[in-house]
Amino acid sequence: MGRGAPAVLAVWMLFLSLAQANFAPHFFDNGAGSTNGNMALFSLPEDTPVGSHVYTLNGTDPEGDPVSYHISFNPSARSVFSVDPDLGNITLIEELDREREDEIEAIISISDGLNLVAEKVTILVTDANDEAPRFIQEPYVVQVPEDTPSGTSIARVRAVDRDTGSAGSVTYFLKNPHSTKFSVDRHSGVLRLQAGATLDYEKARAHFITVVAKDGGGKLRGADVVLSATTLVTVNVEDVQDMAPVFVGTPYYGYVYEDTLPGSEVLTVVAMDGDRGKPNRVLYSLVNGSDGAFEINETSGAISVTQSPSQLRREVYELHVQVTEVSSAGTPAAQAVVPVTIRIVDLNNHPPTFYGESGPQNRFELSMYEHPPQGEILRGLKITVNDSDQGANAKFNLRLVGPGGIFRVVPQTVLNEAQVTIIVENSAAIDFEKSKVLTFKLLAIEVNTPEKFSSTADVVIQLLDTNDNVPKFTSHYYVARIPENALGGSNVLAVTAVDPDTGPWGEVKYSIYGSGADLFLIHPSSGIIYTQPWASLDAEATARYNFYVKAEDMEGRYSLAEVFITLLDVNDHYPQFEESVQEKTMVLGTPVKIEATDEDAEEPNNLVDYSITHAEPANVFDINAHTGEIWLKNSIRSLDALHNITPNGDLTWSLEVQAKDRGSPSFSTTALLRIDIVDAEMLSRSPMAAFLMQTKDNPMKAVGVLAGIMAVIVAITVLISTATFWRNKKSNKVQPVRRVLRKRPSPAPRSIRIEWLKFRRTKATDKFVLKEAPPNENCNNNSRGSTPPPQAPAPPPPPSAAPSVGQAPWTVPTVSGSLAPPQPQQPSPKPRAVAKRKAMGSPVQSALVSELRQKFEKKNVQSKAYF
Repeated sequence: MGRGAPAVLAVWMLFLSLAQANFAPHFFDNGAGSTNGNMALFSLPEDTPVGSHVYTLNGTDPEGDPVSYHISFNPSARSVFSVDPDLGNITLIEELDREREDEIEAIISISDGLNLVAEKVTILVTDANDEAPRFIQEPYVVQVPEDTPSGTSIARVRAVDRDTGSAGSVTYFLKNPHSTKFSVDRHSGVLRLQAGATLDYEKARAHFITVVAKDGGGKLRGADVVLSATTLVTVNVEDVQDMAPVFVGTPYYGYVYEDTLPGSEVLTVVAMDGDRGKPNRVLYSLVNGSDGAFEINETSGAISVTQSPSQLRREVYELHVQVTEVSSAGTPAAQAVVPVTIRIVDLNNHPPTFYGESGPQNRFELSMYEHPPQGEILRGLKITVNDSDQGANAKFNLRLVGPGGIFRVVPQTVLNEAQVTIIVENSAAIDFEKSKVLTFKLLAIEVNTPEKFSSTADVVIQLLDTNDNVPKFTSHYYVARIPENALGGSNVLAVTAVDPDTGPWGEVKYSIYGSGADLFLIHPSSGIIYTQPWASLDAEATARYNFYVKAEDMEGRYSLAEVFITLLDVNDHYPQFEESVQEKTMVLGTPVKIEATDEDAEEPNNLVDYSITHAEPANVFDINAHTGEIWLKNSIRSLDALHNITPNGDLTWSLEVQAKDRGSPSFSTTALLRIDIVDAEMLSRSPMAAFLMQTKDNPMKAVGVLAGIMAVIVAITVLISTATFWRNKKSNKVQPVRRVLRKRPSPAPRSIRIEWLKFRRTKATDKFVLKEAPPNENCNNNSRGSTPPPQAPAPPPPPSAAPSVGQAPWTVPTVSGSLAPPQPQQPSPKPRAVAKRKAMGSPVQSALVSELRQKFEKKNVQSKAYF
């Protein structure tokens, strides 16, 4: 029993320690597909609505204690979910987008109050069909020769869909497959000319194909959807030499009258190259049928009679005129032949008459697009003119009566009968925006008859619109003003551009660019210019912006206008004093001035008014509200009066001065001003004391005065020396062979001695010592040797603030002298006399000198520390 007691005790203690231990809680692992547990292998569609309950965290504690749940994310990632700490319900709080983020990492944790267990989980975002196909490399414009074989591939369109699976697959098809000559491969997007189809430049110079890209469909928010996109492919047909020449105004009829003279023109045939894109030159010739009675001009096509009508043996001549194209290389190319009938007549009893396809007609109508090519024939007009007489009686002229220079009629001279052709002469004048209808009179009038028979026909042309105009702004410049505190997204102004074209061609799209456009945006349709949502305007930094606005139609035609935007100043700066605590010395009867600046850009925001808010004692000073000048009240005119009202009798006041701007709302700043007052009579006894008093608050002013005096002296010396040199050079007294150098005696002649701010108590005016030696007679040596012209001396370096007695004197050499500070004073043999003179110095003068010296030494030390 004695041996077993320790073992029992150890078991008992182990039992007690286990009873006191607290085990950590844990999650339930319910596997994939479960909606509760530890989110293992959990996935979520990207189109899940925000606010949905998507999962429930579930776990337990071995001791049965209540547990709480938490979820957290990486600081650089979005917080996509939230969790109910008690129930473990997880809610979606951010919209999902698989194309941007296909998985989400989170840390879930469970706690029983003492122990915390955390697990890192990855939630997969599954795809939904939320992306439509998008064409790339737009616009699609291709050039295709008109002789391209059928079945040839001419272009390829390509669209991409960022979805996955069937929702990301793209197929292609044409929007109107039955009304086009082209086909598209549904998988590759390759466009081909259909089998059996051909292109003809003379019939259609351009083809427009609408291609549709469609994805394979998929689920989106529970519904099956199929998304698609369209693009326009423009096929421009290029002309090739594949057409023979074409005669204009056929059939050709001519008449020779019995009074026609040999060499007279009977009629003119006109032919053109059938290829309108790059036409060749044509030449005319007679093939047969003339029997030597007629000839033709090879370039103009004019047929003339070579014999007298009395010598002509036939009543009707059937001529054959051949026209031959001449290539760019000068070789004959395609040919065409037309018959020409010439009758011999002699009566005049019929006026010219116009015919249409159904008989006599006096009104012809046609619809055509504006701005046709120069030289194009109005093929829609089928007009024939005929005079049934023979010979000269059937010869008449054709002309158009109406707006001049737009069209011309061919032929202009007709014999008996001709097909009337109207050709474009001025394409620019055929403008839909100027006139939608063009009306002309076609006049036929006999030429060589006494009767002058004539007839007319109306030609009415209805114009169709094309995209021939550039959008134009209502103004070349736009000016706007906005306050600098305008919020981001604020409207600035609206620009307007007008495109006279109709339909989609008249729609205008706006954009802006330029160095000043960074803070602004423009609505592409309305033309409203507004500030960037993040823009922060500041009139003090940049008060004006300048950029360009562009108006563009659907085919890229555009115009520009300039925009100027001015920021209106807002009172957003406080007036600022140079120092919040200032010291001034006031001479009795003379004001002192305090200044504050306001950094606002415009008035009245940057105008400052001054006032005294507090003074001890009060009722002593007045202040100018506009300039900041402070002076004693009129009732105080002497130091005795000041002594009576000064608490300590030291003639020192402390004022609190307020600077307040005139903006709305108004801002103000205060400064503490300490004023020492001295009597003007005391300063009037010594000009030096007055100068020191004036420069007490600004010791650098004294430095500037001394530097100015030194610069003037050096400049005068240089001018005198230079003038002397040139005078000697002109008189040939200075020779260029020898150069005489003389050592300057010490002290140098014509020297100026300046003692830098060394105050002598005997007299304030002794501060500056000016000594000038007599002129040096040896300055200009009139020997045969000549010295080079003197160089201008460099400006002297700035003197030190407090020169020491033992410091070596500095000199500035010149042609006629040198500039040097005075030598140190020798000890006076009569110290009592010196002491007496020192005792006679003014105490005010001594105090001012001491104060000026201290301030100057302080600023000098600061300047040295800065450099």
